[in-house]
Amino acid sequence: MSLTDRAAANRPASRKRGSGAGRDDLRIFLVAGEHSGDALGGKLMSALSARCKGRIHYLGVGGEDMEAAGLASQFPLSDVAVMGPLSILPRLPRIMSRVYRTVDSAVAAEPDAVVIIDAPEFTHPIAKRIRKRAPFIPIIDYVSPSVWAWRPGRARKMRPYVDHVMGLLPFEPAAHQRLGGPPCTYVGHPLIERLDWMHELDPAPLAERLQLDPGRLVLVVLPGSRTSEVTRLMQPFGEALELLHARRIRPQVIIPVVAHVRPLVERFAQSWTVQPHLVEGEEDKFRAFRLAHAALAASGTVTLQLALAGTPMVVAYKVDGIAAHMRFLLNVPSVVLANLVLEENAFPELLQEDCTPEKLADALEPLLRDSPERRAQLAALARIPHKMLLDGGTPSDAAADIVLDYAVHGRRPDR
Repeated sequence: MSLTDRAAANRPASRKRGSGAGRDDLRIFLVAGEHSGDALGGKLMSALSARCKGRIHYLGVGGEDMEAAGLASQFPLSDVAVMGPLSILPRLPRIMSRVYRTVDSAVAAEPDAVVIIDAPEFTHPIAKRIRKRAPFIPIIDYVSPSVWAWRPGRARKMRPYVDHVMGLLPFEPAAHQRLGGPPCTYVGHPLIERLDWMHELDPAPLAERLQLDPGRLVLVVLPGSRTSEVTRLMQPFGEALELLHARRIRPQVIIPVVAHVRPLVERFAQSWTVQPHLVEGEEDKFRAFRLAHAALAASGTVTLQLALAGTPMVVAYKVDGIAAHMRFLLNVPSVVLANLVLEENAFPELLQEDCTPEKLADALEPLLRDSPERRAQLAALARIPHKMLLDGGTPSDAAADIVLDYAVHGRRPDR
């Protein structure tokens, strides 16, 4: 019996379909709230479709990637894809109307499973309301909220309305178990699908285009993708380079940027002693990682990108005064994802009052020469892929297996 046949047989009588989607077809309702979730959702849908050989129907909310994979979105993703409370507040009435509309659609569709994808401020209110109105529908959360770092009580609060969490980081299943959260499975970070691509990418075209001197070191500087990050980090980063220059350590500098902060980066860089090369796009960013002897990076997902690319790094971050006073609420030994994956603080992090030009330069200097610190980082970097790789298949394949298990067999009896 096929997956879809078993799903039809297990479906409660009140949920038997008419002639709409075909009673043998699986019906999956997916909800993404931002563009990174849309990318994950599109890959998940492709993996699901490959397994079900077309006998699957998608509904929900998504963007271009999910629509290309077969979703007719209830409304444009731009209606809800906002970041931070200051951006959300002016649009709260519209966002809430989209929440209610999505819940109504999900309940009316009677899907075999609901998959919420990241963006917990948008997707979790939807999941709670679906569970209240249609408790028989399995709900899977793709991308765990960072309960291991911030507000750990959220893990236990998720149990009543999330049946399973699909984590992108290998330490997340243990964190949910420790915190009393829903069952959680590590399905793999999408970056591991790009490991071969990262290491096969030829950096020579970038070196030629930037006219880099092959006899000099290269340092990659990553001041962040948000205006607030660039504003707080470009000055200490530039002054750290000045100190290195005074110590006769004069690397060539490449700054990968996203388009919306490029003018701001250029304005700050005008005052730097060392004039950097600015590049845009994923390929040139990873080419720069391949060329770099080391990196100076803002904390964030980019530290995991650097780690998987094998680039030694110093990580820094500064926040506003109010956020700085809330650091005591953090529940982790490090804010660097690569450190958390390794379960050791292999990569130095200089946060807030420690993010000074002197400390940044002191941490970078040994990484720009043959030193015990550099060798230790290279050894740590070699271990990270082994921590993150799956036994077989891709992250999207692993996620699809879990979604289909719930779609076919329904909610677990112990839930």
